[in-house]
Parts: sequence; C-alpha cells; structure tokens
Amino acid sequence: MIDVFNFFTQKTDSIVYNFFDKNATSPVMASWDSLVLFFLKDKIMDLNNQIRNLFVAWCGENPEKITPLARSGSDRQYFRLQSANFSALGVFNPDAKENLAFIEFSKVFLSKGIQVPKIYAEDISNNVYLIEDLGDMTLFRFINEQEKKDGKRFGDSVFALYKKVLDKLPDLQITAGRAIDYRLCYPRSDFDKQSMMWDLNYFKYYFLKLGGISFDEQALEDDFQRFSDYLLTARRDFFLYRDFQSRNIMVKEDDVYFIDYQGGRRGALQYDLASLLFDAKADMPHSVREELLDYYLNQVKKLTKLDENEFREYFHAFVIIRILQALGAYGFRGFYEKKAHFLASIPFALDNLTYVLSIARFSFALPTLLPVLEAVASSEKLRSLADFNKKLTIHVNSFSFKRGVPVDETGHGGGFVFDCRALPNPGRFDKYKELTGRDLAVIEFLEKETAVNSFFDMVTGLICQSVENYIEREFDFLTVNFGCTGGRHRSVYFAERLAGFLRDKYNVNLVLRHREQEMR
Repeated sequence: MIDVFNFFTQKTDSIVYNFFDKNATSPVMASWDSLVLFFLKDKIMDLNNQIRNLFVAWCGENPEKITPLARSGSDRQYFRLQSANFSALGVFNPDAKENLAFIEFSKVFLSKGIQVPKIYAEDISNNVYLIEDLGDMTLFRFINEQEKKDGKRFGDSVFALYKKVLDKLPDLQITAGRAIDYRLCYPRSDFDKQSMMWDLNYFKYYFLKLGGISFDEQALEDDFQRFSDYLLTARRDFFLYRDFQSRNIMVKEDDVYFIDYQGGRRGALQYDLASLLFDAKADMPHSVREELLDYYLNQVKKLTKLDENEFREYFHAFVIIRILQALGAYGFRGFYEKKAHFLASIPFALDNLTYVLSIARFSFALPTLLPVLEAVASSEKLRSLADFNKKLTIHVNSFSFKRGVPVDETGHGGGFVFDCRALPNPGRFDKYKELTGRDLAVIEFLEKETAVNSFFDMVTGLICQSVENYIEREFDFLTVNFGCTGGRHRSVYFAERLAGFLRDKYNVNLVLRHREQEMR
C-alpha cells in the first residue's frame, strides 16, 4: 500500500533538488531532505489521518488502500481510497475558497440533475473532502483510444459522446446557472474586464515575449482594451465553467460527467463552447466543429432566446481569447518553467488560431492585435518548437519472467520493472488463453478488477514523476518493463495501457515492445 506519507516523501527529493541546487550531490540532497521532512512529517501524517478518518466517517470501513493519483498543473492532490465495499477520491487542496466554491457548485449541479461527482464527506476546516470516484477515462483519453480502434480521429462513438456533452452543457450554464451563488466564485465572481485583461496579459508576457514575437506594447494594450470592451457587450448572465475541455469530462458507462469547475463564474455562453470545440490537443476536424456548433445552438434555443448571427460573431471573439489564454499557459509551463511537453500543444493551438482568424469578422478595428496574431499563427519557429526540444524516448516492454527481464539495449541502465503476477490472471480461463492483453475481452476482464486499476494508478504515479524530471533534465531514455508468468495477458495489457497514457500526456517518443509475442 502506498499511503499519503510515502507519496509526499517520494516527491521531496525532486522538490528539494530543484529548489536548492540542481548540481547538488547526493549527500547534500539527503541533508536537505532530512531537514524538510523533519518540518513536514507531522503535517503529512495529519493529512494522512484526516483523509482516512473522513473515509471511515462516510462508509464505516477502514481504507485498505490509499493510492496517490498523478498530479496535474494545480495544487490539488487526489487519492483513491478503497475498502472492502467502498471507493472514493480524497481531495486535499490548500485553497479554502476554491474548495468551498467546488463543493457548493457541486451541490447545485447535483440538485439540477447535472452529472458531476457526488460529495461524500467534507472537512473544510482542514481543506479535505471526499468525492465520487468516476474512474480514469477522460473524454480526451476516449478520443485517442477510439482513434486506434476506428482508424479515424472523430468516429461515430466520439461524435455521439460530444453530442451528449452538448445536451448537458446548456443545462449547466443556464438552468443551474440561475441557482448559483456567484459570491462564492473564486477568484472573481464574473468573467469581467479584470479577468479578460489577466488572460490577455498572460498571453503577452508568457507567450509573445518569451516566444520572441515583436509588437508595439502600447498599441497592443490599446487593442486589448477595445477587444475586451467588445466581449463585455455579450450577454453574460450564465454560468461560465472556465476550463471546459476534454480532460475535464469523464466517460463512465457510455455517459459523461463534469469535473474541475471550481474556477467557474458568471459569463457568456460562448466561452465554454469555445473551450470545448477548440480544445487544442483534441484536434477536432473543422467540419465536426461546425456540426457540433449547430447542434449546441439548437439545444440552447430550448432554454433561452437566441440570435444565431449575433452568437456566432461573439463566438469567434471568445474563441480567440480562449486560445490566447491557452497559449499563455503553454508559454508559462513551457518557456518559463522549462516543461518541454507543454510546448507540444502549441502547433495544435496555432492551427485553431489560423482557422478562426480566417472566418472571424468584427465590426471594429484591431490594427495591432490581429497582425500580431497572424504573425503568431504563421510562425515557423513556434510551429516547430516541439521538434526543437529534445524528446525523451521511453521504451515500454512486456515480458515473461520465465525468460528473464529484457536486456537494456540503450546502455543507460535503470528504469522500472513491475511484477504483474500478483494480479488476476485471465490466462487461467480457457476462453482467454489464445487471446492477449490487447484483445477487448481481456481488457474488460482486467479492468473490472479493482486491484488492476489500483496497480495502474500506483505505476503512473511513479512513472510521471520520473518522466517529468527526465524531460526537464533533458535525459534521453527511460525504460519501463511489465512482467507476468507468460508475457501474454497482464504484462501486455499494462504495457499497452501505459504507452497510451504517456503518449496522451507527454511529448515523448514511445517504443512499445511485446517480447514474448514477437517470438511466436
């Protein structure tokens, strides 16, 4: 079992190493680790106990496993807690105001029949709460997995899910939006002038300046003012989710659920639709985007009056500010924090920017902003940034322990070896014997097992820490090996699943090998 204390101590090495001295030797690292852990140990153990106690108070059972989930870009930390009969996600977030917003928004959404995680228990004073465990299948992951099966990016199954999303989005924005207490929104109650200028300046300082795009600062500022003033003339009395994209939509039992709306506030309908349809990494075809836009408008008309032509003009403007916000985030994470995998999203965002600039028409002049955006969209330097960054190559192997661990062919040594033999074995059943871990029947068998998903959660928690550290330090190789008895079912399944996970999350080279299958 990996508990919260172990999770934090695993993270401490890299945190201390990076903060104090990137050239520090191991003895220096160890002394800093001991010092930090001396001060943090009590707080870490307190958090561990708080999460456990909250789980016990909710279901009456002690958690048998507490598995840390891979962290994203926020300060929130998620843990999957499992007992004999119950499962939940424990959340720790040091931002008390954000916690309150999430919990209260969730209660409103649930009361209106909108599918979001149920709130099982909360301890706001300690910034901890429990929510429903919706699994690991995001809409983004579903798109990528279906592409492998269907042979095209947006097949019928993906399109059908997007329609389900757009069936529910207007209810969230309009019906639930009327019941939201906007005084709880954090950091702003509205997507107002201040919010817009934050986003536009985020783009200016972290993308334009760090990306080497020249501009007249005062003239650009004047256009920012004109552009935001125009956006403020759109109707803005709806709930604005703020980050409505494919990684914040969960897929469970062929239905969709929404997560991570704690940054919501009052705003225009167009912004969330822009976030969804112009989600950079989703790489949605323009024809699909236009069809879904029409579908959404028909759904909205069932709830409120709508002038389609006016909506579309504002929509293009909101698409632009959303893309600029995303580029600012990619610049901050990629240029400033030196996390190269964020730069991989830039070409997709530039494709979207090129498209919207070709169709957007405004009744007012933006003499500096539009030429700057044209320069950004056409920049070969920016489009090839991901190629300029040295990619980490990750070798993911499946194997049989009968033939030993695969030989390291890179000469770098190290890496990971995971033993899958303690997990349920499909190979013991006749109907699975001739199949492999790549076959749907085997996948379904394994994913029904709690132990399998817990194992994968623990694996990704460890692997992500190494991948991010290796990318930052410009390492060349990482090897991950999964072994089982025959090298046919469990090891193949985990190698395939991890390769897909890493391919979706990072800009890396993936080399996937099933050693025992190659021998047949």
